[in-house]
Amino acid sequence: MPLSKLPKDRDHLFRLLFDDHPQPMWIVDPQERKVLEANTAAATLYGYSPEQFQGMDLSAIQLRSGSAPGEPASHRTREGALLEVEMGSQEIEYEGQAAEMVMLTDVTNRRRLEEHLRQAQKMEAVGMLAGGVAHDFNNLLTIINGYSQLILNNLPVGDPNQHSAEQIMKAGERAAALTSQLLAFSRRQTLQPRPLDLNKLVTSMSPMLRRLIGEDIELSFSLRPDLGMVSADPGQMEQVLMNLVVNARDAMPRGGTMTIETANMELGDGYSKRHIPVKAGSYTMIAVSDNGTGMDELAQQRLFEPFFTTKGMGRGTGLGLSSVHGIVKQAGGSIDVYSVPNRGTSMKVYLPRIDRAAVVEADAPSQLVPRGSETILVVEDDEMVRHLVRETLDRAGYRVLDAPSPLEARRIASAFRGRIHLLITDVVLPKTSGRELAVQLTSRRRDMKVLFMSGYTDTAIVNTGILHKEVAFLQKPFTPAAFTQKVREVLENGNRTRGAGE
Repeated sequence: MPLSKLPKDRDHLFRLLFDDHPQPMWIVDPQERKVLEANTAAATLYGYSPEQFQGMDLSAIQLRSGSAPGEPASHRTREGALLEVEMGSQEIEYEGQAAEMVMLTDVTNRRRLEEHLRQAQKMEAVGMLAGGVAHDFNNLLTIINGYSQLILNNLPVGDPNQHSAEQIMKAGERAAALTSQLLAFSRRQTLQPRPLDLNKLVTSMSPMLRRLIGEDIELSFSLRPDLGMVSADPGQMEQVLMNLVVNARDAMPRGGTMTIETANMELGDGYSKRHIPVKAGSYTMIAVSDNGTGMDELAQQRLFEPFFTTKGMGRGTGLGLSSVHGIVKQAGGSIDVYSVPNRGTSMKVYLPRIDRAAVVEADAPSQLVPRGSETILVVEDDEMVRHLVRETLDRAGYRVLDAPSPLEARRIASAFRGRIHLLITDVVLPKTSGRELAVQLTSRRRDMKVLFMSGYTDTAIVNTGILHKEVAFLQKPFTPAAFTQKVREVLENGNRTRGAGE
C-alpha cells in the first residue's frame, strides 16, 4: 500500500485534518514507538500538552497493548486515571520518514457499561435461581416448622420428645433465616417500606451490636444530627446493619475499632454513570468501617456474589453481603466498598433521601390468640402446606374449606350456601394468580376478607399492588401461632382486599 504524504509545513490542510480533528490522534515512530506529534484532542484526553507528548515513549502511558482481536488497550492519563482505548493506525510519510498515524477512541464508559450489563445478567440469573430455591424451601420449612410447633403444643411437660421437637424447630428457624437471605439477594423479598430515621435505627440496635462484636472491639458512632429520612423496610435495614457489623467484626479477629457513621450526601452525575442505575440526587449514607484485614481488588470485585466468602471453612455462608446488596438495590440505593489489605474496610450504603417526617408506630401488645368459629376458604396448590393450614385452623375451631386450585376454589365458593368470612390464598397459583382469584370471588362475596401468603413475591407481583399496606399478607415460612394470630387480626380488623383488584 503506498504511503500517504503529509505536507512538511504546518499548512491549513494539516491543521484541519490533524491538529483540530475532534478524534484523538498521534503520529508515532513505528521503530522506536515514540510519539512524534499529538493533536489537541489527544492532549485533552490524556492531560498532557502537545509539547509534552513529543518524544514520549508509549510505554509511559500504555499498561496493556490490547493485542488480542477486539481487545482495547489500557492506558493511564497524566492524573493516573485508567482509560480503555481502541486504536487504529494508518501508514504515512512524516517529514520524509515512514510513520504511523494512530487514531484513538476512548471506550472506557462503553466497556464499563458492557461489564455492568454482563454482571447484571449474571446476578439476575443467579437471583432467579436463588429466588426459586428459596420459594420451594419456604414451603418445606412451613411444613417442618408448623408440624414441629403442633407437636410441641400437644406434648405434656417433661415429655422426653420435647427436646427433640425443639431442636427441629430451631433448625427450621435457622434454615428460614438462610432462605430470607436468598430472597433478599434475589430481590424477591416482600418489603414494607416506610419513612425511616437511620439514626434511630442505629441507636436502638446499639446495645445488641455491642454484645454481638465482643469486648475486644471498640465500637464508636458518628451520627449526623440533621440526618435525612429514607423510605425503607425497617426489618430489612436491621438485617443490612447486622450483616455489615458482623462482616467488620470477622475482619478483626484480634480486635480493633469499628465505626458506624451516618451522613447526608449529594451524588452527582459522575457517580450515577459509574453505578448504573443509581440516579444523581440527595441520599442518606450509613457506613460501617473497620481497621481489620482489608481485601484485595479481586475479593472486592466478587464481594457481593452469593456463596463467595473470604472466611474460613464453616465460618460463613457467603450470603450476608449478597443479601445486603439485594436489599439496598431493591430500595433504590447503592453500596460502595473501600478497602486496603491490612489497613481496613469501609462499607458505605446510600439510600435515596425523602422529605417526610417519621411515622411513629406503636408496637402491638402481645396477647393470646383467641379461637374462632368463622368459615375460611384455603387455596394452596402445595398439598402438604394446604394440609398443615387446614389442620392448624381446625384445631383453632374454624370451619375450613380447602382447594388445590383456583378452579376448585371457584366451584366451592359457588356451591357453598353459607357465608365465607375469609379467603386465604397463595399469591402464585396454577393458571390464575391469587390476586385474580381474590378479585373474582370478592366480586360475588363482598363481605369476604382476603389474606395472601407466599414464599416469595417477584417484581411482577410486587408491582400489581398486592403488597399495599391495606392488603393482608403473610410471608412463608410461618408458624401455626403466627398464622392463627394473623388470621384473627384480618377477621377482626382487616379490610376487604381493597387494592388487590380495585
